[in-house]
Amino acid sequence: MVKEKHIGIVAHDPYLEPFEDAIKGRHDHAVWKISQLTQNGKLTLSDFANGYDYYGLHKVRGGWVFREWAPNATDIYLVGDFNDWTEQEAYRCRRIVGTGNWELTLPTKALKHGDLFKMHVKWNGGAGERIPAWATRVVQDDQTKIFSAQVWAPRKYHWKKNRFKPSRNPLLIYECHIGMAQDAEKVGSYTEFKDNVLPRIVKDGYNAMQIMAIQEHPYYGSFGYHVSSFFAPSSRFGTPEELKALIDAAHEQGIAVIMDIVHSHAVKNEVEGLGNFAGDPNQYFYPGERHEHPAWDSLCFDYGKDDVIHFLLSNCKYWLDEYHFDGFRFDGVTSMLYYSHGLGEAFTNYGDYFNGHEDDNAICYLTMANKLIHEVNPNAITIAEEVSGMPGLAAKYEDGGYGFDYRLAMNIPDYWIKTIKEQKDEDWKPSSIFWEVKNRRADEETISYCESHDQALVGDKTIIFRLIDADMYWHFKHGDETDLVRRGIALHKMIRLVTASAMNGGYLNFMGNEFGHPEWIDFPREGNGWSYKYARRQWNLVDNPDLDYHYLGDFDKAMLAVIKSEKNFNLTPVQEIWHNDGDQILAFERGELVFVFNFSPVRSFADYGFLVRNGEYQVVLNTDAKVFGGNGLADDTVAHFTNFDPLYEKDDKGWLKLYIPARTAVVLRKKK
Repeated sequence: MVKEKHIGIVAHDPYLEPFEDAIKGRHDHAVWKISQLTQNGKLTLSDFANGYDYYGLHKVRGGWVFREWAPNATDIYLVGDFNDWTEQEAYRCRRIVGTGNWELTLPTKALKHGDLFKMHVKWNGGAGERIPAWATRVVQDDQTKIFSAQVWAPRKYHWKKNRFKPSRNPLLIYECHIGMAQDAEKVGSYTEFKDNVLPRIVKDGYNAMQIMAIQEHPYYGSFGYHVSSFFAPSSRFGTPEELKALIDAAHEQGIAVIMDIVHSHAVKNEVEGLGNFAGDPNQYFYPGERHEHPAWDSLCFDYGKDDVIHFLLSNCKYWLDEYHFDGFRFDGVTSMLYYSHGLGEAFTNYGDYFNGHEDDNAICYLTMANKLIHEVNPNAITIAEEVSGMPGLAAKYEDGGYGFDYRLAMNIPDYWIKTIKEQKDEDWKPSSIFWEVKNRRADEETISYCESHDQALVGDKTIIFRLIDADMYWHFKHGDETDLVRRGIALHKMIRLVTASAMNGGYLNFMGNEFGHPEWIDFPREGNGWSYKYARRQWNLVDNPDLDYHYLGDFDKAMLAVIKSEKNFNLTPVQEIWHNDGDQILAFERGELVFVFNFSPVRSFADYGFLVRNGEYQVVLNTDAKVFGGNGLADDTVAHFTNFDPLYEKDDKGWLKLYIPARTAVVLRKKK
């Protein structure tokens, strides 16, 4: 009897064997749905996801055509600047027989570039003003604050860089927000970001940027996570062409551009959003108890509807095709995977992922989205923001996985917060640190990070603030540092280095955190007098040579340079050399690089020995260097040679002996 071959993710992890039927069932569901949507392979998923070419407003030969999906509507009129916002027969849509679609054709002179418009939608028992779901340009009036769709038909953007392949070994991501990316107390623009911030990202050594809040959202303070118009780039930052110019400029300088996409929920708004689009609150969203997200005050998409899948898959392709984004970070994936949205669940064993409370429709959608995205662009990047640890999320589709390229290592920032809050410095254990920064599934790549925008928001604290607190305001000038400041600067560098150097896929940093930005993020709201004071980044701080911020920024740049200097860094295994929790010493190697950490706050060690491959080693990075705000206690120009030991002669290994000051880390390279 021939033993049945296990599906890929089970073959990689035998502990999943009891759940193989469920894993295969989910995969088979996706295979079946793809077959259905592609007419048994007559089409591709990419062919299916062309909804944005059909729906919405389009300029065509001889005029305009407008289409909308609104099955519950009884009448639809376009109203706008072109007809004094009144219902006129010439602008009345007709229902396409046998479908839920509506269509309107107009002569060229009926509309012009820049006109504002909406729909007047009628249904049995009611009527309302709506922005088209497929609108690609939505603007807000400065005085009335009312949102409207806008006719947008400028001269076609000419791409300077039509093809781009991201650098992914490793992927070094700069997470950013266009609006708060400037010193001034205002909303920043795509152009200002391109001119002022992009050069910093390039100079710092990142090879990707992940942009938040691109999809239009009514409330600026939502950080872009309560989306109203899924196909419209936020006009508060500028025009579509200015966004394209930013992406184009990034590509010219070798920077991949990842979009933070929100398909996990939608804003409740009815006039601006999809909340009650045509008298049917469930047109896009689950009915009943699953309609609203209990924690986010938003609406949950019905991933079991083909028309909703069509809308969301088309949305993925649209941003790739129209704007040349290089991929997506999918927000709120945990919320999508479970009926409970993951709220109040511990996820302590594999059975917690296969106990019947998973949304197979959402799992199927995510699997198809990844397959589509890589079909449209084989070099595209997809990242899952997922906290439960669902197995297979970032495994290949062919192996029974969901097809994400990476998952965020959300355990790492939680670990650092817990460690800083709850443990004395002398109790930090290198064994625990090393285990946490490497805690991931063998068959899935992750994006490691110490902190993201989540830790920078009001109500939370960044690592630098947890370490230094108010002393940042009064003692962050050269020569005026307190012991608390010196401790914070030292640990900030070490935390970043041990996290980044142990990655297996990529590393992420949120805008400004690389230099220890001192302020939290608080968007304009009634509670702060609608102030922009904390919805910005103070670049002047890192640019001021008299302040300590530049030490952290300079170190971040040097750290990335060292990581990139090791060819195929991601493919080099993380091999432990030594750890001793009593001494608080950790050492490991990757390729030709050796990383050594002394987390002790008080104990320095002379001639501390490590067994490594025989040869000469040169220091390439030292957190204690004076140029990074350290004490400069070691001479980094001295070459280090291994000492012969006959016991290890056959292994070609010897003892590397180093002086390791307290609370420092050093990286050495073996000379060839």
